Amino acid sequence: MQNVTHLLKTRRFVPLFVTQFLGAFNDNLFRTAMVMLVIYGIYKSAEQEAAFSALAGGLFILPFFLLSALAGQLADAIDKTRIIRAVKTAEIGIMLFGAAGLLLLNVPLMLVALTAMGIHSTFFGPIKYAILPQHLEGDEVLGGTGLVEAGTYIAILAGTILGGLLVVQDPDGRYHAEYAAGAVLLVAIAGRIAGQFVPPAPPSTEDKGTINDPDLPQAKLDWHILRASIHLVKATMHVPRLFVAILAISFFWAMGAVLAAQFPPLVKNVFGGDQSVATLFLAIFSVGVATGSLIINRLLKGEVSARFAPVSALLMGLCVLGLYLLSRTWTPFAELVGIRTFLAEPSGWPVVASLFGVATFGGMFVVPLYAYLTTSVPKSETARTVAANNIVNSGAMVGATVLLFLAVRLGVSVQETLLLVAAGTVVSAWLGRKLHQACLAAGCP
Repeated sequence: MQNVTHLLKTRRFVPLFVTQFLGAFNDNLFRTAMVMLVIYGIYKSAEQEAAFSALAGGLFILPFFLLSALAGQLADAIDKTRIIRAVKTAEIGIMLFGAAGLLLLNVPLMLVALTAMGIHSTFFGPIKYAILPQHLEGDEVLGGTGLVEAGTYIAILAGTILGGLLVVQDPDGRYHAEYAAGAVLLVAIAGRIAGQFVPPAPPSTEDKGTINDPDLPQAKLDWHILRASIHLVKATMHVPRLFVAILAISFFWAMGAVLAAQFPPLVKNVFGGDQSVATLFLAIFSVGVATGSLIINRLLKGEVSARFAPVSALLMGLCVLGLYLLSRTWTPFAELVGIRTFLAEPSGWPVVASLFGVATFGGMFVVPLYAYLTTSVPKSETARTVAANNIVNSGAMVGATVLLFLAVRLGVSVQETLLLVAAGTVVSAWLGRKLHQACLAAGCP
């Protein structure tokens, strides 16, 4: 694990890690506080709440469709550190709007801030992976990618929990979020300070150890966002090894979107758990992905390889299948219960173990794929490659969510969607095997 632990003592990694951690933390802190405030303190009908959730999700993911191509082009054209500092400065302004929305209980203002945070994440997303091959040695990229992925999930967990806690209910029933408003501003400022210490990362002209391919998207700015997005995805997916890698990552996130969407109804309507149990599920999932990210680095000893991807996907599928079987035999409670009562059930801990296994093997599957994506192309083209991946990922997640909605409308139960995910892991294993073959053909370990 040396190639992981020593990175946490170096300036070429720690400022970036802290910056991305605070960004993910603040994103989820604001979103959770906003959702809690709107659903519990502003809206009073299920229809309004459902419409708000759909609108909020769409507004956040829309920038990934529209602006990822531009974000990738900019990140490869100018110093990535300059973009980091500009984006983190913009976050402070965005959170001023977000804090005002929380203080004034103003839904449109909060949605404006949420959309702007989607834009913020769109421009920062390609950088956090593409900058690693520039600042790290070849045998450190996998470890660095694993740490970034682990840190992101821990930040998501911490931000989600704190966001819920900082929305306060008075004895008279009124909800308010003054503490959350102050917190998002403080975290944004801390993120800007951390970004100031990220070392320079100018456009790379050094492509040692990488594969030069004339079919890859070229480094030129196209401000026509739709045309640029189409061209970027076509040019990147035209390369067979990148096509398989992006397809595997996107399929993984499509399954993840289904699981994330089903967690609340699974906890409430199947296992009979209250909000604390739902939070426990989220905590287990986040810690599991973080654990898997570190385990795979140890197994691969820093090598960028997809050789464990097929077995990781199949083991993930077995854990999902276990979760399905446990849900089918679960005896429902008369009313919603907390964590202690939930875990006191004979099947309580097996459910926790199955969920942890799903997340751990999922982390082991996806982390090497990101590392491969950023190391199998010239350093001068990594940001655009990651941006193309983000576009396809977003489309896969939206498509999976739409299919899930249609399946539920057709009468597919929550448990049966778990079966669909379990079956999907077989496809993930096949894609992982194809990627490993492509990796071997490209000279990877």
